Amino acid sequence: MKNVTITMDDTVAEWVRVEAAKRGSSVSRLMGEWLAEKMRQEDAYAQAMREALAFESWGTSSGPYVPRETLFQR
Repeated sequence: MKNVTITMDDTVAEWVRVEAAKRGSSVSRLMGEWLAEKMRQEDAYAQAMREALAFESWGTSSGPYVPRETLFQR
């Protein structure tokens, strides 16, 4: 594990201290957990984007598109 130093506004530092205390954690551990979650979200988003961009069509339509009016007739 690496130790890092971060700089933040005093109000932010106070808020994160309170949040860590509410959770029974240290500021360091809480920040590490938040950053790890952010990393997982970014990785999941990047993976979804790769899959979406790699999607290949199932082929072209065999006929004309259905007119909008036909779709919404009751």
